Amino acid sequence: MAAIGVHFGYTCACVAIFKDGRAEVVANDAGDRVTPAVVAYRDTEQIVGIAAKHGRVRNAANTVVKVKQVLGRSFKDPEVQKHKAESKCPLINKGEQPFYEMTGETSRHVAPQDIARLILHKMKETAQSALGAVVTEAVITVPFEFAHAQKVALREAAEAAGFRVLRLIHEPAAALLAYGIGQDCPSGKRSFKQDVSGNARAMLKLMNGADMAKHSLSTLGSANCFVDSLHDGMDFDCNVSRARFELLCSSLFNKSVQPIKILLEMTGLTTSDINQVVLCGGSARIPRLQQMIKDLFADVELLSSAPPDEVIAVGAAMEAGLLVGREINPSPESVTVEACASDILLREVDESGAVVFSVLLPSGTPLPARRHHILSGPGHLPSLCLELYHKSTQQPERLAKVQLLHLITHYKES
Repeated sequence: MAAIGVHFGYTCACVAIFKDGRAEVVANDAGDRVTPAVVAYRDTEQIVGIAAKHGRVRNAANTVVKVKQVLGRSFKDPEVQKHKAESKCPLINKGEQPFYEMTGETSRHVAPQDIARLILHKMKETAQSALGAVVTEAVITVPFEFAHAQKVALREAAEAAGFRVLRLIHEPAAALLAYGIGQDCPSGKRSFKQDVSGNARAMLKLMNGADMAKHSLSTLGSANCFVDSLHDGMDFDCNVSRARFELLCSSLFNKSVQPIKILLEMTGLTTSDINQVVLCGGSARIPRLQQMIKDLFADVELLSSAPPDEVIAVGAAMEAGLLVGREINPSPESVTVEACASDILLREVDESGAVVFSVLLPSGTPLPARRHHILSGPGHLPSLCLELYHKSTQQPERLAKVQLLHLITHYKES
């Protein structure tokens, strides 16, 4: 029996199938193994993938990209506000939830879950076309930092797309599984004769051209970026060397490596304590970024033989095969341990009356968990209200409220 693994990324989606004991990424109807996570709306149809991406220049106001950034978040969430500022498709507040506003003959509001559903349905069609049969069992990957509400939203979107979700697993875990590990300038603006930064259409065309050039630089020493009729009838033609690309992106590369150093410091490990490192995600194709990670882990085996933008989907498909349980025999010792994606905080008030937050469960704590925490206060309180928060952003968000009523006290007046 076959099963499906889906990697639903911020910019692209990828699907792999598990059959006859093997996991393999399958190509979509355009022949591409990775599908842009882009959805375009027209009056009578919805377009998903490469066609939506190419048509974004002419239909930017009705084209949604990076929907994963807002999926399962409230409208006031800082990530949603950041997405709202960057999105060419208007994002509005409807019942404290973000909705995309599509224009045309009639105006309509579309929830992020509906956008995700269309992308996931495209992945299901791609997998079933390759299998030649109806298969709905799937494992879908999520980032480690995904909050509970985001996981619920993604699961609901997948189920609406026709999947029977066997499990949601973290993207790093899927990448490890694919390799069998454990089994054995400040503003970014430069002066040109023609400044196109104020022309949204030209900028979108330029971004598409730059994206293609970036992919070419992963394997070539130089790449040509050509945009037909970029501005006022003028073509844009530019050759970019890999060295120049790496120089322009050097600050971004440093930011990419910094979380690795922070993680090592948090866990008290050194690079010599690490045995293997897996590269995953589309940007892991960039040679300079690979070299920086190699330099950081000088004596460690770096696993990058599988395409980094496909390896997560392969791992998800292998997990789906394990769960279906007909193709391979999972170890009886194999278990999945849930963990906190972010710090769980308790809201308290100090002696001065200021609000403070205490960490009850640090990020990464295995769940379920138990903690003993002492609260100070007057002994004659008949009831108590506890508020728990999680810190997925800079501003903690309330996770739950617990009310303790009819408390028995032993307070005596002196």
